[in-house]
Amino acid sequence: MASKKNININLKIWRQKNGNVKGQLVDYKLDNVSTDSSFLEMLDQLNEQLVSQKQEPVAFDHDCREGICGSCSLFINGRAHGPDTGITTCQLHMRMFKDGDTIYVEPWRSRAFPIIKDLVVDRSAFDRIQQAGGFVSVNTSGRTIDANTIPVPKENADKAFEAAACIGCGACVATCKNGSAMLFVGAKVSQYALLPQGKVEATQRVMNMVRQMDEEGFGNCTNTGACEIECPKGISLENIARMNREYLKSSLK
Repeated sequence: MASKKNININLKIWRQKNGNVKGQLVDYKLDNVSTDSSFLEMLDQLNEQLVSQKQEPVAFDHDCREGICGSCSLFINGRAHGPDTGITTCQLHMRMFKDGDTIYVEPWRSRAFPIIKDLVVDRSAFDRIQQAGGFVSVNTSGRTIDANTIPVPKENADKAFEAAACIGCGACVATCKNGSAMLFVGAKVSQYALLPQGKVEATQRVMNMVRQMDEEGFGNCTNTGACEIECPKGISLENIARMNREYLKSSLK
């Protein structure tokens, strides 16, 4: 087993009091960072140092720290969630960096994700898209049908589960040169479009979610594919194609 190692790093972190003032990269030096620690634990260590020095800590989002919630979204050295593949920021470990490295830490950059403070951005646009149609209405009158009694083809079930793996972190938007949310919306449309429970509201769902996406100011998709590459859950571009087909069908009705 490899012995525990500590490294010294230089940080350039985006600091911005709020969305109404100009921000800038601020330099910090942090010593004795364990390579076993996660990136967020490293930020915790930095904030402890700042507090001890009577300085304001860096604001950043986090919640589960298990790669499930998507809250920990950061742009690290010019890449969403940092220099690794298929992970969220909380799953990134400091062993990916070398002693003496300079690490750039920035928030998501998108007009639809305005900065709240430092590394924290407002991703409520995703919530409003979900509220516009990302749900299934359920009859709770007492005459409901058990979901397990409705047969679902194995292939459709698998694809629906794959689409539902989207955690809404926003890496697709931050990575896209157009700030497009097509991968996120495509995943949310697909997870219902593939299942019989979602068929009843299918027409209304895709129209409402796409309309809300446009109203939020997200850019258009140009099939670059960067979103799929940087998505921590590997959401496929097939979901965008499926959403486009669903939208076309709904438009013709």
